[in-house]
Amino acid sequence: MGTYDALLVVSFGGPEKPDDVMPFLENVVRGRGIPRERLLEVEAHYQRFGGASPINQQCRDLIAAVEPTLDVPVYWGNRNWHPYLEDTLRRMAADGVRKAAAFVTAAYSSYSACRQYLDDIALARAAVEGAPEVIKLRHYFDHPGFVAAMADHTRQALERLPADLRDSARLVFTAHSIPLSMARTAGPNGGAYEAQLRRTAALVTAELGGDRPWDLVWQSRSGAPHIPWLEPDVCDHLRVLDAPAAVLVPIGFVSDHMEVVYDLDVEAAETAKEIGLPLVRAATAGTHPRFVSMVGELMAEPEPAHCPPGCCPAPLRRPAAAGEAR
Repeated sequence: MGTYDALLVVSFGGPEKPDDVMPFLENVVRGRGIPRERLLEVEAHYQRFGGASPINQQCRDLIAAVEPTLDVPVYWGNRNWHPYLEDTLRRMAADGVRKAAAFVTAAYSSYSACRQYLDDIALARAAVEGAPEVIKLRHYFDHPGFVAAMADHTRQALERLPADLRDSARLVFTAHSIPLSMARTAGPNGGAYEAQLRRTAALVTAELGGDRPWDLVWQSRSGAPHIPWLEPDVCDHLRVLDAPAAVLVPIGFVSDHMEVVYDLDVEAAETAKEIGLPLVRAATAGTHPRFVSMVGELMAEPEPAHCPPGCCPAPLRRPAAAGEAR
């Protein structure tokens, strides 16, 4: 069993007011040569929603739901915006925390979803005198709590379709696209990101019962056009989908990010309207009771083994991304 004296929720971070947006984006892409035009384009997505990403509030909501289920305090630190990991670890050290479990708001294996967070934690610990030991909890893409939450939200989405379309609607599972080079090296033996997402999609579908068809597609690509990323794009897929209706199921995200509320609720919804496809979107896991209880269950498991050398290596050139993928 894991023995921890605190839980550290680790997330990507996001702006919370209009003036935060450009400094946040510049922080995310620092050193990666992203054109100013691309930053302005993404900034406009945030400003459409009042300059605030949903992600920070959803982290607060998750912490408020999880904390009463645990007998240890819960802390929160981000990669790219306040509260930063380093500041949080400094507060944990001052509070006397010696060993914390880290719950990362990304369920899968890849450089940006796992290894980069491990590196972030290591850098923050190195900067803080007396920083606690931090053990990242295992990937939970196939945990019954995550699967049950996504299946329940998918059922609710199906119920929003007209009754005569529910049984024939196609499930379209979505996740953040990543460069093919990163996808090939994800996990200890490569290919883990896509394989794990397909496993989650299959488990969620099985939880719903029946033999419902489904697809796995990708969203939120932001890299240079000449660099291959995982395809097909969700909007491209909807245009050729042979189905009377569709349900978007964002299994690649555990809470609503800007990629969810803009790329799915705006762009994909507009595409569906344009082609006359009835479309609904399932909620992310968020604070679903089974997802909340999963966190404590992960903490009670044996301490996870360290990642093997070479697992999810850093890309030779960091992919261009200006969103909240991980």
